[in-house]
Amino acid sequence: MLLIGAHEVRSVLDTHVLRRALADGYAALSEGRTDVPARIMARTPGGMLGAMPGYVEGIGLAAKLVSVFPGNGQRDLPTHMAVVALFDESTGTPLALMDGEVITEMRTSASAALACDLLAPAAATVLTIVGAGVQAAGHLTAFRSVRAWTTIRVANRTPERARRLAERFEGVTPVDDIDEAVSGADVVACATDAPSAVFDPAAFTGSHVSSVGIHHELPDSLLRGALVAVQTRSSVTTPPPNGPAAVQGMDPEDVVELGEVIGGRHPGRSNRQQVTVWVSVGHAMEDVVAARLVHDRAVAAGLGVTIDV
Repeated sequence: MLLIGAHEVRSVLDTHVLRRALADGYAALSEGRTDVPARIMARTPGGMLGAMPGYVEGIGLAAKLVSVFPGNGQRDLPTHMAVVALFDESTGTPLALMDGEVITEMRTSASAALACDLLAPAAATVLTIVGAGVQAAGHLTAFRSVRAWTTIRVANRTPERARRLAERFEGVTPVDDIDEAVSGADVVACATDAPSAVFDPAAFTGSHVSSVGIHHELPDSLLRGALVAVQTRSSVTTPPPNGPAAVQGMDPEDVVELGEVIGGRHPGRSNRQQVTVWVSVGHAMEDVVAARLVHDRAVAAGLGVTIDV
């Protein structure tokens, strides 16, 4: 079995290649070529440990163990930490154990970028990222590859954090006020842990918005009349943290699976003025796809440490 560390995962996991691979994964998900049970969780006073197994036909079999400890922010530790184990889908042989924190960051932001590429208007030029943590940084990297943005803004409830994040990326402008940052943006990508809406819906005049937060960080009014895209229709009947808070109680027929757009069974955006929304809390299919890419590319590059099991 191959042990693959965080630095090696990041060195082989290219966001362009990952986005294309995720498109295949989402198509498989909507076509019933996966087996992904709901994640289970063991809770402690300070957080929880979740288990996310998944099988994607022709791609692989994997399981992620992810810990979520919100108080870690006060300890200068990541709030989410994880490992991913990849197995041979034919024999069940363990193939690799790899860092899951980088995988979670990159597959989440790459999925949001994929949804943006499929649903946002081709002429979109102004992007706003709301948030300043790991996912916001991942979104800044992933979204750059799907449109020729002329303006990229970043905003956060703590403006200083947005300024520090912007300093890490060329051509990114920090904006102290979130409503101001959202105003005039064609695409708004939210990546926060906010328990309620992070901006005034009146400030949003764009065409595409996304949310990868575990809570309800989008204004309710944005979802009314919008084309709402999800990973699976079960998202609307699966309570948080397994399902997105924003779509709870919606009619399953009022949402579209991203894989249906990829497979051509749904047309996606119908006109330039339509608002499209991507809502996600992560899915084990994404981990399987990313883990297979990491393993195959690490083997080809001679990376990782082999151990006997």
